Amino acid sequence: MDPQKQLYNFKYITIHSQISPHDSSLIRLSFLSILPLSSEEMREMREQPIDPQAEQEIINSIQEVYYSNDSFDMVQHELEKLPPELNLQELEEYRDKLKRQQAAVKRVTLVTQCEWISCFPQELERVTSLQTNLQLAAVICTNARRQLSISKEDFTEASLGLLANQRRRHLLTGLLKSLRTIKTLVTFVSLSLCLECQKAASTFKHYSCISELNSKLQDTLEQIEEQLDVALSKTCKHFDVSHYTRVQLAYTLLEKTQTAMDQLHMHFTQAIHNTVFQVVLGYVELCAGNADTKFQKMQYKDLCTHITQDSYVPCLSDLCKALWEVMLSYHRTMQWHEEQDKEEPPPTTDTEEAVVDHSYVKKKLEHGLTRIWQEVQLKVKAYLLGTDMSNFKYDDFIVVLDVISRLMQVGEEFCGSKSELLQESIKRQSVNYFKNYHRTRLEELRMFLENETWELCPVKSNFNIAQLHEFKFMGQSRSPSVSPSRQVLSSQDQVLSSKDQEVLSLFQHFSQEGNPFERHIDNKDEETEDVLASNGYESDELEKCVYQDYDSDSDVPDELKQDYVDEQTGDVPLKSASRETLRSRKKSDYSLNKGSNAPILTNTTLNVIRLVGKYIQMMNILKPIAFDVIHCVSQLFDYYLYAVYTFFGRNDMYESSGPGLISSRLRTTLNRIQESLIQMDSLGEGSSTVHGGPGEDRKEKVPSPHLSQLVVLTASETLYGLAQRVVATESLVFLAEQFEFLQSHLDTMMPAAKKPFLQQFYSQTVSTASELRKPIYWVVAAKALDYEQMLLLMAGVKWDIREIMSQHNVYVDVLLKEFEEFNKRLGDVSRHVRVPLPVSNVLWEHCIRLANRTLVEGYGNVKKCSNEGRALMQLDFQQFLMKLEKLTDMRPIPDKDFVETYIKAYYLTENDMEQFIKNHREYSMKQLANLVNVCLGSHINKKARQKLLAAIDDIDRPKR
Repeated sequence: MDPQKQLYNFKYITIHSQISPHDSSLIRLSFLSILPLSSEEMREMREQPIDPQAEQEIINSIQEVYYSNDSFDMVQHELEKLPPELNLQELEEYRDKLKRQQAAVKRVTLVTQCEWISCFPQELERVTSLQTNLQLAAVICTNARRQLSISKEDFTEASLGLLANQRRRHLLTGLLKSLRTIKTLVTFVSLSLCLECQKAASTFKHYSCISELNSKLQDTLEQIEEQLDVALSKTCKHFDVSHYTRVQLAYTLLEKTQTAMDQLHMHFTQAIHNTVFQVVLGYVELCAGNADTKFQKMQYKDLCTHITQDSYVPCLSDLCKALWEVMLSYHRTMQWHEEQDKEEPPPTTDTEEAVVDHSYVKKKLEHGLTRIWQEVQLKVKAYLLGTDMSNFKYDDFIVVLDVISRLMQVGEEFCGSKSELLQESIKRQSVNYFKNYHRTRLEELRMFLENETWELCPVKSNFNIAQLHEFKFMGQSRSPSVSPSRQVLSSQDQVLSSKDQEVLSLFQHFSQEGNPFERHIDNKDEETEDVLASNGYESDELEKCVYQDYDSDSDVPDELKQDYVDEQTGDVPLKSASRETLRSRKKSDYSLNKGSNAPILTNTTLNVIRLVGKYIQMMNILKPIAFDVIHCVSQLFDYYLYAVYTFFGRNDMYESSGPGLISSRLRTTLNRIQESLIQMDSLGEGSSTVHGGPGEDRKEKVPSPHLSQLVVLTASETLYGLAQRVVATESLVFLAEQFEFLQSHLDTMMPAAKKPFLQQFYSQTVSTASELRKPIYWVVAAKALDYEQMLLLMAGVKWDIREIMSQHNVYVDVLLKEFEEFNKRLGDVSRHVRVPLPVSNVLWEHCIRLANRTLVEGYGNVKKCSNEGRALMQLDFQQFLMKLEKLTDMRPIPDKDFVETYIKAYYLTENDMEQFIKNHREYSMKQLANLVNVCLGSHINKKARQKLLAAIDDIDRPKR
């Protein structure tokens, strides 16, 4: 490109856009002088030194007119400035001045050009790119406007077409109603004319032409009656007041009111059959797919056997909905006749025939209620018994019971029927289903128990069964006058009766719209359970304090035991937990406040509680099987109790040595459970504790559960699985408490003849749950202390001393050390599982009782003993009691009198000793005999010894 053109372009692109207006005019002023600038001149300008200040002064001296615009004529301007008289020297000086100004402008322009010439290619490229983008944007906008125009045209046409069709439909609907009205009027006019013509024709029937007309009129009347019959049949499914009124008026004109009633009941019966057949047929064909079976030719009863399990509940629901429409139509038909009777009282002065018709219609409608409901029951019964529901899901079966329960309520309101056919059929299915369901649940319970590790399930401290989905019914108030079927209605359908409020029946509630068999979906927010604690703890800080309190801190100053002390004021924070409070909690309950006394239960316990809730739901819906359900509920508790006892309480070695650990009531309960519920693997299993009875059907029994191998009960560090024993036993006690809570509800549902069973279950089974603590914790107590070592230490003590000792024996310190170690390990266990106060009391009672009996056993093994030795025994025992009372809060000390009485019996005379032997049979024969032998020589002679031994033998003889 020509350099002059480049500079020209640069002038308009760069200089005009990025320099000041003054500089722009300056450059524009000098452009004409730049264009012819030669290379020599440019070189001279670059070589010539430049004084910026002087050059700026030269530029400032340029007249403003030179900056005016491009059309300014500099030559003309200078010529006009010439004076009239020219002076050569002045002209030359002025010319030199202009040249200096021109040179300064050229230099400034050249410098500016050099500064901005490098940006020219880049700016030129940006301009080119901008031009391309603008062209592309123009194309896109053109296409978008074209497509928008097309869419607008299509949408407008479619919308207008829809509006036009809707308007046409609305007009045609109105026209159809008008045509039907006209047709009805024409029909009645035709009917009236035909009747009048027929009367006239009968008068003049002796004319042959009139006779033929009479015959044609008769045919016309028959056709009219056929059309009326069709119109009457349409009222059976969808009752319309105006339609039925016109039909009844027509029959009245024909004087065939009784015939209309007979036909109406026949149509209702036929409508019931056709409706149920079409509903069931639709589901059968839908589920059968492309099967070639000709279902339409089947009988309704056979067709019901082809309903699949998945479609059973929807089909039943639709079936009841369709039957409801038929019964609602009949109900509204009766209402129509009742309203007619109120508006037009029964004829009294009219013809006898009118009176007969009115009476006939009234009786026919009343008798038809029972007939219609009987047909409905037969159809639903055939549907219920056509499918085996034993393998249905629980939720599906509950829906079936709910639907049938509502249907029975409809029947009760429809005609006052108790629905015996429905009750019989649903009871048969319920018993069949429940036996299979309960058997499966028992097997699941056995699986849960055999895989249970007896770990604590963390629940909130305020947990109760009413918070579970299965027990939502516990929060609903029930009136004793409300039938069980009414209790299953949703809250929006229930209206409680009172003096000021009339009960709305289902027919009143759903007379215009809706259906009582619509399945309502509960609100999800209401179903949300919040029973589990987030991590099992609700007070971490307090828990840490309790953990620390178990450590010995007797040697730490009190001020260092505080959480913190303000260094300036010395105040103790008010929010700090009191150590005395925590220490008192430790003494009363080996608890770390997990959930602040939250219930102790396992996942299996929670599962059993949920299962009980489901059973009670079923019992609430169908009261006739209440006894069967409660019996199965009792079996759930029986099996859980038996499993806990089998896992943790049955131990032949220690059980036989425990005096009265298993009460007669508990033993009877365990025997009953084993005989009626437990399927033993072998004849000898369990015979050491509970003896099996005669064999029963194995299908009704469940195998005895086995403890999971993950549960270790032999480690002394964990007190022989004490944590698992506590969780298992206390979860059973908690389960028993929930059963106590449900007793009043179960009692209201139980038939009067079966209530003794429920009372016996609670008095002999539920109430024995807490009694399992003794045999279960006895096993721990029997292993927790080394009683054999104590006997060996006692055997090494010399008791036939001749002086009174002031120092107790070593075995007492060893025994107390064992108790201290037991207390420490009990505290360690309580760090993982809360040990309730009753549990700790039972454990301490067992250990102390075993220790005292061990002391008596050791004293009973003494061969020789003096009075001083007996005094030493008392000293040892008092030292033991004094130290023991510091370890436990239990008062009084168990079996304290048992030891003291045995020690003091040494001093009894012969007669007193004989009476002592007869009255104190809690001691073994060996202990009593040893007591007599030790006393020999001191204050009992050989003859008395023989007498006393004979008395001991007489006592022991009946036991052999």
